[in-house]
Amino acid sequence: MIELEARVVDKKDLPSRHVTEGPERAPHRSYLYAMGLTREQIHQPLVGVASCWNEAAPCNIALMRQAQAVKKGVAAANGTPREFCTITVTDGIAMGHQGMKASLVSREVIADSVELTMRGHCYDALVGLAGCDKSLPGMMMAMLRLNVPSVFIYGGSILPGNFRGQQVTVQDLFEAVGKYSVGAMSAADLDELETVACPSAGACGAQFTANTMATVSEAIGLALPYSAGAPAPYEIRDSFCMTAGEMVMELLARKIRPRDIVTRKALENAAAVVAASGGSTNAALHLPAIAHEAGIDFDLFEVAEIFQRTPYIADLKPGGKYVAKDMFEAGGIPLLMKTLLDHGYLHGDCLTVTGRTIAENLAGVKWNPHQDVVYPADKPLSPTGGVVGLKGNLAPDGAIVKVAGMDKDKLVFEGPARCFDSEEECFDAVENRRYEPGCVLVIRYEGPRGGPGMREMLATTAALYGQGMGNKVALITDGRFSGATRGFCIGHVGPEAAVGGPIALIRDGDIIRLDAINHTIEVKLSDEELAERKKAWKPRTTQFGSGAIWKYAQQVGPARYGAVTQPGGAGEVVSYADS
Repeated sequence: MIELEARVVDKKDLPSRHVTEGPERAPHRSYLYAMGLTREQIHQPLVGVASCWNEAAPCNIALMRQAQAVKKGVAAANGTPREFCTITVTDGIAMGHQGMKASLVSREVIADSVELTMRGHCYDALVGLAGCDKSLPGMMMAMLRLNVPSVFIYGGSILPGNFRGQQVTVQDLFEAVGKYSVGAMSAADLDELETVACPSAGACGAQFTANTMATVSEAIGLALPYSAGAPAPYEIRDSFCMTAGEMVMELLARKIRPRDIVTRKALENAAAVVAASGGSTNAALHLPAIAHEAGIDFDLFEVAEIFQRTPYIADLKPGGKYVAKDMFEAGGIPLLMKTLLDHGYLHGDCLTVTGRTIAENLAGVKWNPHQDVVYPADKPLSPTGGVVGLKGNLAPDGAIVKVAGMDKDKLVFEGPARCFDSEEECFDAVENRRYEPGCVLVIRYEGPRGGPGMREMLATTAALYGQGMGNKVALITDGRFSGATRGFCIGHVGPEAAVGGPIALIRDGDIIRLDAINHTIEVKLSDEELAERKKAWKPRTTQFGSGAIWKYAQQVGPARYGAVTQPGGAGEVVSYADS
């Protein structure tokens, strides 16, 4: 663990001076006394301890306990912790129905609510704990937006389940639904599997979106080394959490802020670990959104460029054999980062929340030859990353596909389009086998604006695999895919259908060619034909005429730039940290 020295921090330039200092703040201080704070605690820096705790899912259930360890660390380093919670929408429960429209919207609500709580109460620093997919980028976005000294803590992954001697995850359950629909699994077996697949607290255990963004948190420099890999039930998590509390006070004393840490080079490091670990395509949405908060342009194409030049080296589910627990026990995310650094795929000079650089943090990491979870970067599973960006006349603003675990001879697919204007329509067709092998399933009007909310399509893709058709069809959408999705499934197709993108103009039978080797996505139609169809196209209305999802649809931008809802760092006049 990192040795820290407790310091006394002068509050004259800190936000909390507005509520704790001077005779005119006596009414404000009275509220703090009412909660049992002492005079000394009131005049120390106030540290927000933001948790996405809730009882919605195992991803978040351990966060409140971990927050208590963070608070002990803050207090031990002469800070005053102030705990608060924000929302989480858990994709595993929202998946496959209208609830998924709330998922990506929740990322913005998390960032907004953390910002508002910090601003309203003038907290000086932030430790953020997150457990499920959108809460991780949402919390990191808030850190960049506020730009107060911050440390990110992941709540940890779930332990793998065991089904008759085989290691399983929730992905196996989604695919089991497809098996059940074609009679390849009995109701009794499905019932047994659902009772054992998720045996503990923690986020989905494979390299789905939560673990992908957890890996990002270390690579981007906002999380302590090793902290993102330890599973939720492991007691070592309390040590990481207490150290995070102490470390945020060190950052406060040294005036090290998130925008000092999250630079373009750090974002490139983050994209590299996503590719190397065969991570979720959702990272190509969240990294531009995090960059946006810092005023850095870093769009889908820039992310994809790094994916293209980074080797795929971690044999993790859904494309591989292992889960997050296995990588942690083999050497953790630092083992992955060390081999990337040694072979020139990371920028070692990037600052981190330890106060040291990536290279300094990794200096003592030794290669573990007694494991096969992570391969050396010069002997990869594949010479290019596990995620690939695509572009063409069907997606001028880009698209993304996860190729980790796919056979090389499956990286090109051509077939006739079978079009659906919602996920439900497509899932119904899949469930009832109303599609043909060799087709390209097209799900549209599921983008950020058109969904609204850019739903994930795991229920549909998993059902295809469960039916044994995962390698016999392809699927494209202007929506998203879960990190658990596998097969030739292309998401983030932009511009989206709701704004008249080419995906809205496709008709059944049009020939689509997908090429993950040359990074192209084309429909075999002339520019003139597409232009004629565009003239006849009319925008669609959604079923949301009010509420949070309606409001999101009015504000959200393209997936290429992260599907963000406000101007970000480029539009900032005064940083909260300097106010």
